[in-house]
Amino acid sequence: MQGVLSIQSHVAFGHAGNSSAVFPMQRMGLEVWPIHTVQFSNHTQYPQGWKGNVFQPEHITNIIKGLKDIDVLKQCRALITGYLGSPAQCHAVVDAVKQTKQANLGALYVCDPVMGSPKKGCIVAPGVADVLLTQLMPMADVIVPNQFELAQFVGGEIDSLEDAVKACKKALTMGPKFVLVKHLHCVSSEKFSMLLAYGNQCYLAQRPQINFDRDLVGVGDLISSVFTAGLLKGWYPDAAFKHCNEAVYGVVKRTKQLNEWEIQSIAAQQEFVLPTESFDLITCELSTNHKVKMAKKKWRYSDGHKCAG
Repeated sequence: MQGVLSIQSHVAFGHAGNSSAVFPMQRMGLEVWPIHTVQFSNHTQYPQGWKGNVFQPEHITNIIKGLKDIDVLKQCRALITGYLGSPAQCHAVVDAVKQTKQANLGALYVCDPVMGSPKKGCIVAPGVADVLLTQLMPMADVIVPNQFELAQFVGGEIDSLEDAVKACKKALTMGPKFVLVKHLHCVSSEKFSMLLAYGNQCYLAQRPQINFDRDLVGVGDLISSVFTAGLLKGWYPDAAFKHCNEAVYGVVKRTKQLNEWEIQSIAAQQEFVLPTESFDLITCELSTNHKVKMAKKKWRYSDGHKCAG
């Protein structure tokens, strides 16, 4: 039985961290093996606060050892990490990635480098960002940063689409094979923008911006998981990216329709299988004068599966 290791935070109520990431991958047909870095009652943006604990790094180490003892690490197709509660947890993840890749050379490491967002009430422990930047992101096959996290990784400001494309190109020389910028807010205030770069390819995906009184939590975890599931299903990276954009939009739209604050992954679960809306991908190419040339991506469909045309 092949599966995906997902090492992230977990909340008892609502959808953030593994509570956001695990079900979509299962709904898309994958087995998922979750390891929690924290267990909280709810996500940290509630004004009433939250209860729970950050687990010791040995929690990760011991579970990985147990999986190794029953000889299933070789069946791990991907390892995803999100929120990490301490530098020691980060180092435990470094070891977990190494052991997983030793057992299965083809396993992907997908790193969502959560570095904290004071605006959202998400604060990471001192030292976590440093380990993410110097160890975990360079060893990852796929990184899923937001605009701020990508800027931190490449060591430069990102204030435009041109800056973002250049930053993605630079990031691809620093270890990762894929860069998915899960929120590129400098491009548009009316559309939610994401960027995918791999090889010589770069694509912009946009969907209508849906505003909430309070920012949703867990959408980034949703993006990482749905994109990873698409890759593991054998889709072309651009097809997995397009599906991810459309599926996540469907979930966010349903959340708004239901007048909820917690993302409604269960109510909108069919979106993970067959999104109800479709949005074009835009190819982005840097010209000789460092301006971005854009064009719509052409698609063909074969047997109901999206394939690059």
